[in-house]
Amino acid sequence: MTTFADFGLPAPVVRSLADQGITTPFPIQTASLGDTLAGKDVLGRGRTGSGKTLAFSLPVVTRLATSAAKAAAAGKPRRRAGRPRALVLCPTRELANQINATMEPLATTLGLKTTTIFGGVAQSRQVTALAGGVDVVIACPGRLEDLLGQKHLTLDDVEITVLDEADHMADLGFLPGVKRIMDRTPAVGQRLLFSATLDNGVDVLVKRYLKNPVTHSVDDAAAPPPQMTHHILAVSDADAKKDVVHALASGTGRRVLFTRTKHQAKKLAKQLTGAGVPAVDLHGNLGQGARERNLAAFSSGEVKVLVATDIAARGIHVDDVELVVHVDPPAEHKAYLHRSGRTARAGSGGDVVTVMLPEQRGDVRDLTRKAKISASPQPVAPGDATVAALVGEVAPYVKPAPAPAPQQPSRKGGQSRSRAPQKQGAQRQGASSQGTQQSGHRPAAAAGDGAARPARRRRRGGRGRGPRAGV
Repeated sequence: MTTFADFGLPAPVVRSLADQGITTPFPIQTASLGDTLAGKDVLGRGRTGSGKTLAFSLPVVTRLATSAAKAAAAGKPRRRAGRPRALVLCPTRELANQINATMEPLATTLGLKTTTIFGGVAQSRQVTALAGGVDVVIACPGRLEDLLGQKHLTLDDVEITVLDEADHMADLGFLPGVKRIMDRTPAVGQRLLFSATLDNGVDVLVKRYLKNPVTHSVDDAAAPPPQMTHHILAVSDADAKKDVVHALASGTGRRVLFTRTKHQAKKLAKQLTGAGVPAVDLHGNLGQGARERNLAAFSSGEVKVLVATDIAARGIHVDDVELVVHVDPPAEHKAYLHRSGRTARAGSGGDVVTVMLPEQRGDVRDLTRKAKISASPQPVAPGDATVAALVGEVAPYVKPAPAPAPQQPSRKGGQSRSRAPQKQGAQRQGASSQGTQQSGHRPAAAAGDGAARPARRRRRGGRGRGPRAGV
């Protein structure tokens, strides 16, 4: 059996992996490590959850440790401010954090520093980290281009560049920025590209930036893992769907529920929590702090249900997710596969459920055909044995935390301000409008039409020039 030590990795790295319980390489790692450690450009293809992050993290830290040792022997500094020696580009903040969580422990054992760069947060910490000197930058294209434009860093010293989830970066429209960034890295550096597919322009990146790349494809990226079991639950209407979804969320294990929109994700998480099933949401409307807190609560097991949009369909690795529920079937089959890939990762098993309304039957049929899923729709109702089997053991009811009491305005500020407009409005409207106010209707002049505004302008101007006529 092949082990990580067989590849000649630094001993501290092998020990770090063993401390994490990682001793046997996955197929993509076994296939690619010989070439990546030899300095060759590599194109790695594999489905989500196949172990690509570790496959490129190991050669990155190994190469940098070797070059750092040579620099030290020559009396040169190990690192310089604003001049990283490795660059990892990825499409989302969540993926950047997950890559860093994998790479940082390995880098630390070799005296290397990593940092993440992405938008949605203040850039001050990122600038400070760069100024202090880092070896590896793990970045999303947009913020990295901003900092390059502000001259907070240069890519002239980059020895190895990794493009991770290149097809997803293409889907999000990042390829022009990726090309601009890649053009600023040394042409003599090593390039690694990992992608599930080569469509949407990824093949252009391969031809333009990889030199005689060695391709390693260990599985059919378009096929679901064999350990994944698919179910299509056909419900009669929206009410039945709601009940079935709430039941599927109520088990004791981790589960991810995918919705089509941000609003639906937020609403469903709130409904589940109110029903005694603690849930957190993850979508684009959340700030970075809220994203990280919610993901941390789910990863730690404090909360067992994550309700998410497709922002979580890639790059979110949480161990032991036993169930993925497509509350809303995705628009296309690639999204289905990436969503489903949150379970059955790293050789584990898992179930994937698609909840289907009658009008969605045709779309779901096309979706599963393209995704090579053979599951047939099963008519279900709330309480059916099929649903109960997927739920498993039901988690205990958790009483929702009371909603915070609304803040009362201060007597000094809020109350005096709220009375003033009423008094001014009564003076303007006269006796006839007072009668209208008492009947519950607001006159047109008070509602802010064109007739009321000139009078207000005259009074404001009069106060500036002196006493008003008639006072």
